[in-house]
Amino acid sequence: MIYLKINKSLRGLALSALFTAVLAVCSWISLPAPVPFTLQTLGVFLTVGLLGFKGSFISIAAYLLLGAVGLPVFASFRGGFGVLLGPTGGYALAFLLVPFIYWGVLRLTRGKYLFAAMLSGLSVCYALGALWYSFFAGGESFLSLLAVTVAPFILPDILKLGAALIIIKRIGKFICP
Repeated sequence: MIYLKINKSLRGLALSALFTAVLAVCSWISLPAPVPFTLQTLGVFLTVGLLGFKGSFISIAAYLLLGAVGLPVFASFRGGFGVLLGPTGGYALAFLLVPFIYWGVLRLTRGKYLFAAMLSGLSVCYALGALWYSFFAGGESFLSLLAVTVAPFILPDILKLGAALIIIKRIGKFICP
């Protein structure tokens, strides 16, 4: 019995480390903009959908900690605490809430509404990220900030969530048997 627990713990730790790397790679694939277009949301929702609550929270926290200490895991190969405290840091920090939101919605709906759970998590990222960004905007109205920091991302992010859902359904049974 002890061997099975250790084996399961090592497997979970290895998967969390793997998905921490997936998050970094997804953030490196980016197009520059005031808020860069990246594949981070794809990475976050793959992580949350495939690793469960605990594994995904650990993976996202590790990703943010690696970036905070200076490893270039964020968009445009940047790293450091200053990135998290900068204008786009609220979006990355909001990723820590996604496991809570996603798994909370799934628990409430008895696992029936995966896409709704993803949209709920994404909405929290948008709200916190835009609010954080507003502190750096210098008096711009919140609606004009939403036009810059949220509106351009809605369609691409919905497509990424759809891709994440397809991938989760296809490979989830192999990762989380």
